Amino acid sequence: MSPDIFYRRNLPHIHPEGHAFFVTFSLLHAIPYDVLEQLKAERQKELHQADLAQRYSIQKKHFGKYDEWLDRCENSPRWLGEPDVAAIVANEIERMNGERYTLIAYCIMPNHVHLLLEGLLATSARHRGRSAKYPLTDTLRLLKGRTARACNLTLKREGQFWQHESYDHFVRDDNELGRIIAYILNNPVKAGLVKEWSEWKFSYVNPEWGEW
Repeated sequence: MSPDIFYRRNLPHIHPEGHAFFVTFSLLHAIPYDVLEQLKAERQKELHQADLAQRYSIQKKHFGKYDEWLDRCENSPRWLGEPDVAAIVANEIERMNGERYTLIAYCIMPNHVHLLLEGLLATSARHRGRSAKYPLTDTLRLLKGRTARACNLTLKREGQFWQHESYDHFVRDDNELGRIIAYILNNPVKAGLVKEWSEWKFSYVNPEWGEW
């Protein structure tokens, strides 16, 4: 089973039981459409030519490009920079903790969200829709659907709120998990929004994972 980061909308994603997942999803038009298509095309071309051993480094490189664009697209929608809107997303992430997953860490940036979860089980799906047997897909469907409605009401707008596609990556071991937690927490620092991660209001790490 390949430890891939997926950037696509279509099912199925790889959802191995017993692994934590690192997920990034963004606002609609957080990255210009032509840039998004170019990033996907470049990624697919490299993956098509790669063997299994090369795939992880390719995926990691392209996730870095994607996240870099998210941080620098200052003219994109930045609705999550509104505290009331970010709070809606944070509250729903925390509300689903213990119901759909165990929450490890998250960071809500002005135009995207990083989320680290574990304990996703297919048996937790409560409906019979197309995503029911894919627990991560089903959980993101619920999270994005519930928050989109509430955020649109707060912003007094209508229409699509989130980009359909997302990156998701299953975490291979505890060392990688630690690196991802540090990456999530330091995203606002890397973007120049704060000097210390703890100054960013919409960042969280589960106390069970120690001091950061």
